[in-house]
Amino acid sequence: MFSSISLTLLDQGRSREIQRAPTQRNPVSEESGGGYPLVLHSEADPSRLGGTAVCGFSTVGSVGVIATSHLISSLQLSPMGTVLHPKFPAVALIHDSVPKHPVRVYQGDGIGVFTSEIQFTSEHDVYFANTVLEWFTKGGFDRLIVIDGVVSNDLGIKEDSELWGVSSTSIGRDQLDNSSIQRIQQGVVTGIAGYLIAEGERRGLDVTALLAECNPMYPDARAALIAVEGLSELVGVEVPVEGLLDDARNIEERVREAFERAQSTALPAPDSDDDEDEVPMY
Repeated sequence: MFSSISLTLLDQGRSREIQRAPTQRNPVSEESGGGYPLVLHSEADPSRLGGTAVCGFSTVGSVGVIATSHLISSLQLSPMGTVLHPKFPAVALIHDSVPKHPVRVYQGDGIGVFTSEIQFTSEHDVYFANTVLEWFTKGGFDRLIVIDGVVSNDLGIKEDSELWGVSSTSIGRDQLDNSSIQRIQQGVVTGIAGYLIAEGERRGLDVTALLAECNPMYPDARAALIAVEGLSELVGVEVPVEGLLDDARNIEERVREAFERAQSTALPAPDSDDDEDEVPMY
């Protein structure tokens, strides 16, 4: 198998590529590749990379993307780069009148964030996971924390949700045991989070997944808040959560109103004695 590793930079509106000559590799020992290109911004300072890496995607309950978006705004992280690929939808997300690509990376003092603000189909999962791993390893980060949601058995609005954790290393598992986060003993973690913790274990990388119990029917900001609080406890970084709590309350109020409207417009149930001989369908 032949492969090449390249780094693309934006230089005064033009892109230039620094590429290493292709070398022959053993496909069994191949540790990189299969990801998407990460294009650094022209004003980005790669020397600032390092510390704790955090990633979140638009998956169940939007827990990951809500949490990472809150980290970016509350910690005032600087934009570092954009993940681009021809297979991505042609779309710009507008934030404070500024258009942005949906998949981006940010950096602050001792913390980096990888976020995706639109949902991709599952066939992208491994490619995104490999992109995160390349950013994590080449950026010189110490550990990676993946924030995601797990579907709650109770789909009602709850004041408190569970936060679960699983880590690829014994050190990470000890940190979970010394925190208020419940460690998963047996189970299955799917998607990007599952691939990242499994690859972390295989490659000896410190990867921890924080899985907040959430409602998949709407963006669960309260579950994201619980995940952010767990992250703060693990890494020792104080993250203000007042704005996120307000968002959670606003979302929950809109959900309640929607449920009430749906109930008020629902058709009445048929009389029970209309047709007793009718065969029920399941």
